[in-house]
Amino acid sequence: MNSDIKDLLLGVKNGDIEIEKALLKLKEKPFTDIDIAKIDNHRKIMQGTAEIIYGEGKTYEQINKIIAAMKNAGQERILITRLSNEKAEKIKESFDITYDKLSKVAYSGELKKPDGLGTVIVASAGTSDLPVAREAMLTLKFLGNEVKELNDVGVSGLHRLLSYLDDIASAKVIIAIAGMEGALASVIAGLADCPVIAVPTSVGYGASFEGVTALLSMMNSCASGVSVVNIDNGFGAGYTASMINHMEA
Repeated sequence: MNSDIKDLLLGVKNGDIEIEKALLKLKEKPFTDIDIAKIDNHRKIMQGTAEIIYGEGKTYEQINKIIAAMKNAGQERILITRLSNEKAEKIKESFDITYDKLSKVAYSGELKKPDGLGTVIVASAGTSDLPVAREAMLTLKFLGNEVKELNDVGVSGLHRLLSYLDDIASAKVIIAIAGMEGALASVIAGLADCPVIAVPTSVGYGASFEGVTALLSMMNSCASGVSVVNIDNGFGAGYTASMINHMEA
């Protein structure tokens, strides 16, 4: 994941980059303090992925300042999650961003060319789960993954999921997204030989407790290889799946 650092070191080794320039690159200010936020310029060095903006709870003016600071620090590609349509329209007046209304995800710059080990499947139980599924999918694509979506394949009609057995068998990672009782994750994990990341959603009637029932069901899955993220956290699932899909032997 730390490809930039590897490229820098290989450049020094091959004589393409002077040692002094490489040292300056590594010594760049680790964060930029803009009062309302401290932009982590070394996030990509430490974690392999540059800092990502969580849009909910921030004004569009604050987000504009953060985007400007990131771009000034050399970050060309920026992902923003949980961004309302109203804020997105305001930000578009200052920056060129692509916005998806369904997932409330925006990004600046081009989507990264897929460079992962294989395909990540994003499977959602029902149409009501699509906003979370789309958030996971866009996160994966932004981070350079080949993605296949399986929509509306919940356990109430199991034959729909079983028609994708070949895709499930060939996936490197699978994200299973479901509300109600959250059974989809267990079923998929029983069919797959790769890690399954379960995402409970807040979809369902009263006793679903806005996703708590699906969360507990997924955490108690009898199928092995299931990990669970927070309720409606498509971004967290996509980010983790991308890390798995980029792991080196």
